[in-house]
Amino acid sequence: MSQPWDNLVEAATTLRRELHQYPELPWAEHATAQRLREQLDALGIAWRVCADTGTVATLNAQASGRHIALRADIDALPIEEDSGASWSSRHSGCMHACGHDGHAATLIGAARWLKQHEASLPGPVTLLFQPAEEGGHGAKKMIEDGALDGVDAIFGWHNWPAIPLGQAVCPDGPVMSANGTFRIRVIGQGGHASQPELCRDPVLAAAAITLALQQVVSRRIAPQKAAVVSLTSIDAASGDTVIPNQALLGGSIRLSDSALREPLEQAISEIAEHTANAYGVRAEVEHIRRYDATVNHADCAEQYRQALACEFGQAWEHQQIDIPIMASEDFSYYLQQIPGAFALVGSATGTQTAWPCHSPHYDFNDALIAPMVRIYSRLAGLA
Repeated sequence: MSQPWDNLVEAATTLRRELHQYPELPWAEHATAQRLREQLDALGIAWRVCADTGTVATLNAQASGRHIALRADIDALPIEEDSGASWSSRHSGCMHACGHDGHAATLIGAARWLKQHEASLPGPVTLLFQPAEEGGHGAKKMIEDGALDGVDAIFGWHNWPAIPLGQAVCPDGPVMSANGTFRIRVIGQGGHASQPELCRDPVLAAAAITLALQQVVSRRIAPQKAAVVSLTSIDAASGDTVIPNQALLGGSIRLSDSALREPLEQAISEIAEHTANAYGVRAEVEHIRRYDATVNHADCAEQYRQALACEFGQAWEHQQIDIPIMASEDFSYYLQQIPGAFALVGSATGTQTAWPCHSPHYDFNDALIAPMVRIYSRLAGLA
């Protein structure tokens, strides 16, 4: 007997709040994975371990039609929660500040609905519960462990508090940006603060490098391209009367087009090194590449847009947000392998649901669960 729809949504909401109370950091999602696998077992859906804390489950596996995958991420962030929710994190210094608890619970809800209608599915449906999206390259590890084997197309989504509930964006081409980080070690010669002429001051040089790098985007990147260079930390701890030997700078880049990565990294290195030379010190630059841009395939994006329109109506598309957004997603790995599409789905209904992702005040809006179960079901081929 099929479970009534309201009970399905209630169960997914309960699961979401349970997951929220017990968040786990990237590659440590052991209890989360176990809870999700228990849910799949209860539904009678076969699954296998993938990339340690990841899970791959498949419905209608023997069907000959188009094989699609639906993905949810499951990891949390190292943030102390201050949302005020009664289901707040019980793990100090760790919270679901990006809504991956909601994504996972929604996919379980979709799994329940798809299982109830498995005979009506036109092809196989694979469910990906992916670890380590938050900087851990979990998608890459899932692919390496065969998560996409036999899959023809993949779909994913992310709740987005900057968009009102009932609206979304799902463009052809880039939807989210590439990113990376960099570290600059400025090496000088320390000494007594009363004798700067006998020193080579790395603090002064670090300040000059910080200012110089603010010109990279405006003078090295074409204005038609979107890019961000942010210096996010300066560490030159020392005594009040001591010029230190070195200073450390840290920063982040965001790129609308992954092809911008190499010239932007080169520009950062050149500016840091040459500015350091001008101040009589030396700069060592390290670039850490993270995720490429998340680039939708046109046919899959159109299918996604039709599902969004069916759910939210013809006014579903949010027009007041610049695309691609400058945040990043490791869903990009999947889209580099097979066709697919990724949507940003609005969650804002008031003050609490408008807190941005990665804020300690953030909480997933449970009103998204029901519509996203229906949208995922449509993408799987159910009317």
